[in-house]
Amino acid sequence: MEINQPAPDFELPDLEGRLHRLSDYRGKIVIINFWSCECPHSERTDRAIMAMLAQRTAQVWRDDVAMLSIAANRSENAEAVRNAANARRLPTVLMDALCFVADLYEAQTTPHVYVIDRDGILRYRGAVDDVTFRKRIPSRFFLDEAVESLLEGHWPALTESPAYGCTIVREI
Repeated sequence: MEINQPAPDFELPDLEGRLHRLSDYRGKIVIINFWSCECPHSERTDRAIMAMLAQRTAQVWRDDVAMLSIAANRSENAEAVRNAANARRLPTVLMDALCFVADLYEAQTTPHVYVIDRDGILRYRGAVDDVTFRKRIPSRFFLDEAVESLLEGHWPALTESPAYGCTIVREI
């Protein structure tokens, strides 16, 4: 999957069983967030993302940005995913129980984010921010930068960064 190329379409159920297609969100900027209910890095970035969404939604983002969190760890059951999603107040969590979409997008960790523009083109993939093993406090929020760039009508300056977090569990 290449940056500046069409993002592959997919269809996954949410926690209530309703199907969501990526193509249903055409016309919006879409954040795809490969996510885990057990990973502490996902929990940390969920807080940052939800704070960012709350602040931006009230101001600029409104109906222009959608976030799809994708639970792709085969080791996590639906009840655990639902409990964590509700506790973290995530808007839309999709179940990728067989890692089909994680494999399609070559997602390796949770979190691993992808930003897709209004035309369905992948413009950013990688980490939410610049936290690493040696740097525990973020000073740069790559996800926010990518979305803001697209809202302003230009491509993100940074299109890719190494994702940092827990490995997606593909086999149990």
